Amino acid sequence: MIRHIVLYRLKEQDKEQNARTMKEKLEGLNGKIEGLHGLRIDRDCNTHQYDVCLTADFDDPAALQAYKKHPLHVAASDFVHEVMAERAGFDFEV
Repeated sequence: MIRHIVLYRLKEQDKEQNARTMKEKLEGLNGKIEGLHGLRIDRDCNTHQYDVCLTADFDDPAALQAYKKHPLHVAASDFVHEVMAERAGFDFEV
């Protein structure tokens, strides 16, 4: 299994609403993309670094790559790219 973690710093404008919308759009992918075994969005309680953390588990690296290209993910990602200022990601085997 592959764990995919992405940390986001959001743009200041409408930050709270954008974080809620990110959560709704991304967690809405659960059960809709083959190979995705759970995705969650959490707010960072150490907010001086990042605002939002995405954690998702996938069958294998191929499932993660398929997720990245899946039309439902691309649609959600388009929103995320509009509202984020910065991101950092890390994938590892569990």
